[in-house]
Amino acid sequence: MLQPSLYDHRCHTAITHLSITGRWIDALAISCCAGGYRRLFARLGVLLFAALAAVFASLAAADEPPTRVQIGFQKGSILTLLKARGTLDEALKARGIGARWLEFPAGPQMLEALNLGNIDFATVGDAPAIFAQAAGADLVYVSRTPANPKTEVIVVPKDSPLHSVADLAGRAVALNKGSDVNYLLVKALAAAGLDYSRITPRYLKPADARAAFQQGAVDAWAIWDPYYAEAQVNAGARLLTDATDLVPHYSFYLSSRDFAETHPEIVDLFNQQIAAVSRWAEAHPDDAAQILSRATALPVSIWQRAIARTQYGLAPVDDDVLAEQQTLADTFHDIGLIPREVDVSTARWARSAESVAATR
Repeated sequence: MLQPSLYDHRCHTAITHLSITGRWIDALAISCCAGGYRRLFARLGVLLFAALAAVFASLAAADEPPTRVQIGFQKGSILTLLKARGTLDEALKARGIGARWLEFPAGPQMLEALNLGNIDFATVGDAPAIFAQAAGADLVYVSRTPANPKTEVIVVPKDSPLHSVADLAGRAVALNKGSDVNYLLVKALAAAGLDYSRITPRYLKPADARAAFQQGAVDAWAIWDPYYAEAQVNAGARLLTDATDLVPHYSFYLSSRDFAETHPEIVDLFNQQIAAVSRWAEAHPDDAAQILSRATALPVSIWQRAIARTQYGLAPVDDDVLAEQQTLADTFHDIGLIPREVDVSTARWARSAESVAATR
């Protein structure tokens, strides 16, 4: 039998790593001499208890609902109708959760806020989500509207000599850079046998583009409703093409990955409320026009015109839709609008189909 002094002399250093939920904890370097095992196990027990306590505290916090849900919206979107109706606020209140609505001038600013954790839900068109992913935003597509190709267009002044997309060669076209209609313009030109470089894009915000269109400073304007409806009524804008057979034109409902994975029941509730207000808008277009008119200061008649060509509803973001978004992302990369390739599939929310099906 070894004497204690000899055992102490021959002892070695043990470094133990304990793996708990993927995190490695360095247990202490302890000499395995006489009595060392007892001290080792005692200290490991303390570490194990502390680690498990932290894990269970984290799981308990994840199970707790948020105290407030923050929703980003733009004037004129369906979320304006949802806010005005108050049904989401009531549904959240019944669960002890508050609602805060934050207005944004455009999709990119809204998605920046989503990425920073300042809002939990957003709705944007096809393109802004691609730019957000290119910038590193960790978002997920939770649902979408039906395709709405008649609500985005390329128009010319009523007395323009241009009568087809092919006539745009060498012409100046106003549009919002990186927007849904930027994609429409690229696809429309390609269908007419023209490269994007064959036109002169004038990247202008809608209000500035409207003024340039009125003044004849541009030859055409790629735009969406309700600006399209307003230009028809007040400027006699003439349609060159809408997005039919070119691009589907969806609006997407988005959340941060962290929020969607931590609180899927709140995402389900959000989808239920979107589906309900969509059904209401389809059944009450004049009432919807009144609400949107008050929100935007545009006449009710303009909103009636825009609503008449809008398809409301809720649908899942499936493989086909993600493939269409991937084509959009690849197109924008090819023409230099985004600096790197984007893998749209990384923004998939696995429960999208299940969540949307529960709203029917």
